[in-house]
Amino acid sequence: IKDLTSVVVKSVAEINSVLQKGKKNRSVGFTLMNAGSSRSHSIFSIVIECCSVDSDKNEHIRVGKLSLVDLAGSERQSKTGASGDRLKEATKIN
Repeated sequence: IKDLTSVVVKSVAEINSVLQKGKKNRSVGFTLMNAGSSRSHSIFSIVIECCSVDSDKNEHIRVGKLSLVDLAGSERQSKTGASGDRLKEATKIN
């Protein structure tokens, strides 16, 4: 995937830092439905891994994944009031 970034973090502060970097890369624009309408797709996935050792010294790894997805331009074009470049942009998104 073009421009995909994967980062290993060890704290909530590091997660927030990565999230803020991604937020800076988002493209947003004004429509009648939303002042901060997404104009680009973004996916922020968090994979949490936890390792524990039982009384027999066997390691057990648990993994969970959470994906936050922001899809661009999902509003109905007739309700957005989009025109000109914003309308052209929306037709390319959808």
